[in-house]
Amino acid sequence: MDEYDYIVVGGGTAGSVLAARLSEDPGTTVLLLEAGGTRPLPAMSVPPAWPELIGSAADWGYQTTPQAEAGPIEYPRGRALGGSGAINAMAHFRGHAAVYDRWGPGWRYQDLLPYFKCAEQAADDRDPGLRGTQGPVRVARVPEQSRHPVARAFASGLAAIGCPVTDDLSGARQEGVCWPDLAIADGRRVSPADAYLRPVLPRPNLTIRGDCLATGLIVTRGRSDGVRYLRHGQPAEARAAAEVIVSAGAIGSPRLLMLTGIGPPGPLRALGIDPVADLPGVGRNLVDHPVVMVTCAAATPMPGSRYNNGEMYAALRSPHAGDWPDLELFPILLPLAAPGFRPPEHGYALSVSVVAPDSSGSVTLASADPAAAPVIDPGFLRDGRDVDRFEAGLDLIRRAAAIDALARLGTEIHPGPDTRTRDELRDYIRRGVGSHYHPAGTCRLGDDGDASAVVDLELRVRGVEGLRVADASVLPVIPNVPLNATVLAVAEKAAALLTKASS
Repeated sequence: MDEYDYIVVGGGTAGSVLAARLSEDPGTTVLLLEAGGTRPLPAMSVPPAWPELIGSAADWGYQTTPQAEAGPIEYPRGRALGGSGAINAMAHFRGHAAVYDRWGPGWRYQDLLPYFKCAEQAADDRDPGLRGTQGPVRVARVPEQSRHPVARAFASGLAAIGCPVTDDLSGARQEGVCWPDLAIADGRRVSPADAYLRPVLPRPNLTIRGDCLATGLIVTRGRSDGVRYLRHGQPAEARAAAEVIVSAGAIGSPRLLMLTGIGPPGPLRALGIDPVADLPGVGRNLVDHPVVMVTCAAATPMPGSRYNNGEMYAALRSPHAGDWPDLELFPILLPLAAPGFRPPEHGYALSVSVVAPDSSGSVTLASADPAAAPVIDPGFLRDGRDVDRFEAGLDLIRRAAAIDALARLGTEIHPGPDTRTRDELRDYIRRGVGSHYHPAGTCRLGDDGDASAVVDLELRVRGVEGLRVADASVLPVIPNVPLNATVLAVAEKAAALLTKASS
């Protein structure tokens, strides 16, 4: 039996931050448990190679339940040090301030701004009042001379049809067409593990164990004081003298809580799991960013991206937007098509993601077996307003693609020029919808008046002492951007809360 002050379950984006920050105190011992391996795969360091990581040993390889008319959707999640931040497309920018202002006391944009800044090291030309200059994660936009011709033409086309333009989605103007920061430095990915963990591996008070699948939390008289796990398939336990922090992500964290008996009692009992804490919100409110692609064929081979196969993004509003942009438009600089649609030999995709969706779903257990994959249902297009948003986004893409610079590069083949009527377009949306792989909200935070919240405003799990959750699962409203920068900030704040609690 090992004993530490803190046990962090999950070595992903949040877990990397927490293990590094908590172990800064040499008098504090920290154990980090990661289900995946601790050595990075070669493709992790090569920015445009990230698609190779989907389905690799660094991917949990999940699949959703059938979505709309698209059927089951592959659902990669990182299983390695750095988590999904080690296999994602490296986008690093914040959501609109109005999103965070909905989170609650202590979590509004101005509350989180110091932690956003603490995590990042942005270029000198960024606004130092809003951007970090000394943080562990080095970020920069794609240099102008290196920008892919499709990305350049798409940005120009969107501006030509009247879309707003901004120089920094993490800066003062958080809406418009932009060349945002990417977590790439010196031609290599900067994963959370690269930035936070690997520089501090020699610390004697930090223990990192890979190939450790957490199977349950140890709860004694209402307090979580340890973790059960399989290490290389063999049962093991570790005890925490101070706290256990679950940072297994929006899928893994609710899964572990439910395996422990923390969640909705009825479904847990039906699986033979004795309830420990009655928290019906565990696994509910799964929110993700659905994506639909317009596939374009090119007559000749396209040059490869040296960066993340995307490079530019546009945070825009549909006619159905609320207080922040509800659409994200971006190119995928590869010859891709939605599952069930034939990709071109040469070409690219112009994509729209609904980033303020009204649809939501759930994560539930398929069985009490810790090795069994959970049931993941993001509920894409369950609310018809999200289909309306996709219609608006596809219209923007088609109008931008008709501008000369982009029209010369490729021709739309999916949904294709024959898809014109509203019914035809909505049918394509429902058959072609996929995921941007940004799940959140399944252990969401809330104040004492929010009966469905799983953690309080200090990330403490309700009804269980000594236990916190800190990762994308706690986000009560999903940001309208890729989540990695936000999760870094949440983890930085979580580390500050834990340090304050121990002082």
